[in-house]
Amino acid sequence: MPAERRYGMDHQHYDWSPVVTREALRWPKGARVALCVIVNLEHLEWSPAEGSFQTATLYDRPLPDYRNYSHREYGHRVGIFRVLDTLEKHGIRPTVAMDALTAENYPYLVKHCLQRGCEIIGHGMSVSRMITSKMSEEEERRYIRESIEALTHATGSAPRGWLGPEYGESVRTPQLLAEAGIGYVCDWANDEQPYAMKVPQGELYALPIMLDMDDVFALKERRFPVDDYAELLKEGFDTIYGDATDSGRLLVLNLHPWLIGQPFRIGYLDDALGHMVRRQGVWAASGGEIIDWYRKPGSA
Repeated sequence: MPAERRYGMDHQHYDWSPVVTREALRWPKGARVALCVIVNLEHLEWSPAEGSFQTATLYDRPLPDYRNYSHREYGHRVGIFRVLDTLEKHGIRPTVAMDALTAENYPYLVKHCLQRGCEIIGHGMSVSRMITSKMSEEEERRYIRESIEALTHATGSAPRGWLGPEYGESVRTPQLLAEAGIGYVCDWANDEQPYAMKVPQGELYALPIMLDMDDVFALKERRFPVDDYAELLKEGFDTIYGDATDSGRLLVLNLHPWLIGQPFRIGYLDDALGHMVRRQGVWAASGGEIIDWYRKPGSA
């Protein structure tokens, strides 16, 4: 989709909509804030596939990068269980973004997440294979199809949602996701409410992540001390909660077990989530539950 300078934006994926001009959004039981927590289960490959694209910081040593690889794998071996236990403690149903290589190679984790009632959404092939506009349309269509097929085979049902590895998209990704049957996408970090996207086939909604609260963005890239990160989560929630007096708001947290699941960090997540769910009028839900309600209020 070529860039076209228009009022507010230079693309046509969705309409520009200032939050103060919208009709009031009502969450179940009059909740002020819908809280969604996405947990990433993403496989870092021993060496990236030929022709694949990665962010510049993904591999920071000559291959094989044992330190980085094993640090990431900590999330699959240890961190995921701490994170899921913490979410369960606070009554939060996780939305697990799982890539195809995790689904294919870690059947224990697939079973464990399903047994704990997680919603599993698509997360591409692996964290080392990011979607970009360098792909041809057919290459991207095949990538999306194979990612969905891997999750469908592993879990028994097709994923409804999608979070691209490293938030990666091309100019045509929303259209191809909708064409493949995906109902909502989490890559767009631009709002505190869901919204409809424009696609020629199917139906697609954005479930925007609060990027500044993403643990990788805050802790690894911006190097926040973990206690400051916990305060960021609490203060951000408090502001969103305060702004939701007349219309419901949304807070989507994106977490990575290899990072936030470390023993010296998990307590700060526990404290921040406890701060959120103790407030009256917080609806903790999966991504699919939130989109179902947004599409047809009363369906959750």
